[in-house]
Amino acid sequence: MSDREHDLEPIPGLPERPPSGERVLWQGTPRFATVARRTFHLHKAAVYFALVVLWRFGHSLNQGEGLFAAVQSTTLFFGLSVTALALLLLLAWLTTRATVYTITTERVVIRFGIAIQMAVNLPFNVIRSAALKTYGDRTGDIPLELLPEERVSYVVMWPNVRPWSFGNAQPMLRGIDDAAQVADLLAQALAGDRVAQATADAQPLAITATRPMARAAATS
Repeated sequence: MSDREHDLEPIPGLPERPPSGERVLWQGTPRFATVARRTFHLHKAAVYFALVVLWRFGHSLNQGEGLFAAVQSTTLFFGLSVTALALLLLLAWLTTRATVYTITTERVVIRFGIAIQMAVNLPFNVIRSAALKTYGDRTGDIPLELLPEERVSYVVMWPNVRPWSFGNAQPMLRGIDDAAQVADLLAQALAGDRVAQATADAQPLAITATRPMARAAATS
């Protein structure tokens, strides 16, 4: 992924310029620390690898090896652990850098993809409801429940989907800052769209009165 790919976007995060009358209400990206911790579970992986290294060190001592030999035998495990954690950090950074969430007056757009850039457009009329899960650091997740006939791929959209929603994948704005405020903004936009649609559906059919066609005069 390069910056030149993003240069092709008329507005960062959107594959094309919005139609006339559609306005961008909010744009954001996942917080790096949140993605590293809650998506790639970096802290759990760090604890696991630390336990593995300590176990290997203790095992070497129990086998009668000296302190220096035990440290040497643990070095490989330590190096592999650091490499694995570094890869997780890199994936978290790339994921954060590649992902942009956009809320407009008519839709939600999720742009994502480390190797291949993709954008999923979710018009308000296919979104049944939106939920909110917040955390102590003011970040949060906003999963979107779609209508039954609308489907997205859990595998393709991961990690921008609600965890464990395999059968009915729900697109999700993950790890965003000020999630409660964004959820309020989205709720207002959805409500406004519902009202507009209901008003349009209830609008009576306009019938234009026309004069009856005059009969042609008979000719002898």
